[in-house]
Amino acid sequence: MEKTSPPTITLKVEGMSCSHCAQAVTAAIEAKDPAAKVVIDVAAGTVQASTILPRHVVSMAVEEEGYEVKA
Repeated sequence: MEKTSPPTITLKVEGMSCSHCAQAVTAAIEAKDPAAKVVIDVAAGTVQASTILPRHVVSMAVEEEGYEVKA
């Protein structure tokens, strides 16, 4: 049986301005789902997470780090 990939959640996030911001957000998401694959584009202000977590849990993890989720 073939293993399926978890869905990818894309969030528009304000307040990320550097690689440290990206590392903090990545760590916050991975703390809730260690198997998550997180891709952050600081310049575009986007977070993409392939995870089993529901969207609202990913959003909360980002907001707990002090960033504002817009979409």
